[in-house]
Amino acid sequence: MSPVRRCSRTACGRPAVATLTYVYADSTAVLGPLATYAEPHCYDLCAEHSERLTAPRGWEVVRLLDASAPARPSGDDLEALANAVREAARPQGRPAESGRGPRTADPMEVARRGHLRVLRSPDN
Repeated sequence: MSPVRRCSRTACGRPAVATLTYVYADSTAVLGPLATYAEPHCYDLCAEHSERLTAPRGWEVVRLLDASAPARPSGDDLEALANAVREAARPQGRPAESGRGPRTADPMEVARRGHLRVLRSPDN
């Protein structure tokens, strides 16, 4: 017998990642992390079957989060990332324009556009 528990669904041989139990008194299906040992009244499900799980009409599905599983990015995470990208792309303060071009720390640099630099030819 294999030490890896398999999905309880018929003809599915993928490894189990979640355990499904039913609470008949509350008309609730509880899907949680894989139980430490197999019980006769619980069903082990693979990732695909646990994601697609639906309950009968009038029943509620309760999904318990696995603390060891990586969290999916939330809307707040994506918004913070977008704000950081906008901030990084925002142009820096412009130096005072003089007749010779912008003042730079590098004497070879003639102009700058974003992260690109125009350098003076070494012949000049």
